[in-house]
Amino acid sequence: MKNNFPLLSGIDSPADLKKLRVEQLPAVCNELRNFMIHELSTNPGHFASSMGAVEIVVALHYVLDTPNDRIVWDVGHQAYAHKIITGRRDMFSQNRTMGGLSGFPNPNESEYDTFIAGHASNSISAGLGMSIASELCKDVDRKVVAVIGDASISGGLAFEGLNNAAMQENNLLIILNDNDMSIDRPVGALSNYITNLSTSKRYNNLRYKIYTFMRRHGMIGDSGKGIMLRFNNAMKSMLTGQQNIFEGLNIRYFGPFDGHDVVRMVKTLKDVIEMKGPKILHLHTIKGKGYKAAEKDPTTWHAPGKFDKLTGERVKSSGEGKPLKYQDVFGHTLVELAKKNDNIVGITAAMPGGTSMSMLQKVYPKRTFDVGISEGHAVTFAGGLAKEGKRPFVAIYSSFLQRGYDEIIHDVAIAGLPVTFCIDRGGLVGEDGVTHHGMFDLAYLRCIPGIVVSAPINEHDLRNLMYTSQLDGKGPFAIRYPRGNGVMVDWCSPMKEMTVGKGKVLRRGEKVAVLSLGHIGNNVIKALDRLETEKNVKVSHCDMVYLKPLDVELVKEMIATHHHIITVEDGTVMGGLGSAVAEVMAQGKNDCELTRLGIKDEFIDQGTVPQQQKICGIDVESIYNYILTILEK
Repeated sequence: MKNNFPLLSGIDSPADLKKLRVEQLPAVCNELRNFMIHELSTNPGHFASSMGAVEIVVALHYVLDTPNDRIVWDVGHQAYAHKIITGRRDMFSQNRTMGGLSGFPNPNESEYDTFIAGHASNSISAGLGMSIASELCKDVDRKVVAVIGDASISGGLAFEGLNNAAMQENNLLIILNDNDMSIDRPVGALSNYITNLSTSKRYNNLRYKIYTFMRRHGMIGDSGKGIMLRFNNAMKSMLTGQQNIFEGLNIRYFGPFDGHDVVRMVKTLKDVIEMKGPKILHLHTIKGKGYKAAEKDPTTWHAPGKFDKLTGERVKSSGEGKPLKYQDVFGHTLVELAKKNDNIVGITAAMPGGTSMSMLQKVYPKRTFDVGISEGHAVTFAGGLAKEGKRPFVAIYSSFLQRGYDEIIHDVAIAGLPVTFCIDRGGLVGEDGVTHHGMFDLAYLRCIPGIVVSAPINEHDLRNLMYTSQLDGKGPFAIRYPRGNGVMVDWCSPMKEMTVGKGKVLRRGEKVAVLSLGHIGNNVIKALDRLETEKNVKVSHCDMVYLKPLDVELVKEMIATHHHIITVEDGTVMGGLGSAVAEVMAQGKNDCELTRLGIKDEFIDQGTVPQQQKICGIDVESIYNYILTILEK
């Protein structure tokens, strides 16, 4: 390693980085990029965002006294270089693997990771809390920096944090990493505003030089900063005819600066970090910086999978003869439905590609709405559309939909509005780990009155549930499906209505009945096939289809005709299918026993989906062994 990365090989902590001359930092940045290209080409991860933030990482750790000073990352996509120079370089080959490094900053992994960072827009609020806590603890020398992207700052939580930062006494520095990207292209007026921020570089450079000159010569102190800031804002507004949105909040604004000029960034940070009061440093960066293919197509290279580091050619497995991804079946089906129902519209929150809402966007751009990183708004926006006769399909990842929970209840469910929630990435998601598992949706939706909660076992049922949800007379309707491929090559079946609240008996047997919900039922099918083949044992299996309303009559029939019920779900066992069945069993006297299989009351770390299923006891082998143990009693 020393030959290929002579500087990086000697950096085991930020203290080692500080031993270098500032003129050596560009070379460190180049080595970091080459190291990430080398590692991520074979062990895939989030590529383009981290490539674009290298200079920010190096400058911050060079200037700050980390880990005593705090860096709060907004989403961990941009923080790989941070992991590498904070003692995890030699473990980086195990990034996003079971027992290895988390793909996102995690305080349980390193003292340099100050806050969990898997969802967008939380850094300003968390950083503000840390900054004020330092003041309360009289730790006045501690510096706190929140690093947030131009897409994340459009989120409502970020604006709540900005508003509070302007009101509270604090010294938080907010770094706006502006690469004009999120995962897909950012949308909305704020994104356009940041891109075209009228405050010129010349003006900011002049103001910055004047401020630092006056500060160094004792011409301005903390007591007069408020008056000076308001006077400055008023003069600039009068001269330019516009007001900077951040300075309108009385947060000092500096920039935009080149986020890839690490030497200048070090000088700027040293001056800005000592200023009292909240401030924002606006840096322009290029997502994918240093790798031409990623710079040219940053959306694809957000998480490109394996690739040839020399040619930039991505390694793609042949999809021929394989089932489609569930998200693509959703996308194709939505287009098919929209052609027949003019009232259907599509909504996603900054993930048109990730949810395949992009398919509808391509065919019906005026009926497709990407609202940016604004899940709560997406839900309420859908409610407004539904109130006026439209049939919104809202496609959001399960873990991100958590951010719109109040809106589901208050703005959709209470009024019984016909909004279809297509919940992608339901269940265990693999390498993205603890912050991205869709493990809570079944439980948190089941308790909401009036909402239908469903999960298809295969692509045909996904299509049928989507068709059912947009029929007249239907209210709020949730359809939950997993990340990855389905199970059917011939997925494009004629669509038909599925009776709400009715499950399906897939197999009849004796003594033991397995009740499953959703795609995880395919693991049950494989386990029962093996039992029949190897042990000549027949066990009943019901695909419940609907968690709410539950097919109570089917559950009671299984209880009455079997000695033992096993529920299997790819979600938390607390509040999900197992809980629903237990509630039915508690209503009457019976001798039937119940075993609930699913995700236990714990968070599951990163790894492959099969590894995670094994930990939770819902893989084929575990289900097989559970049933065999019960039968042998």
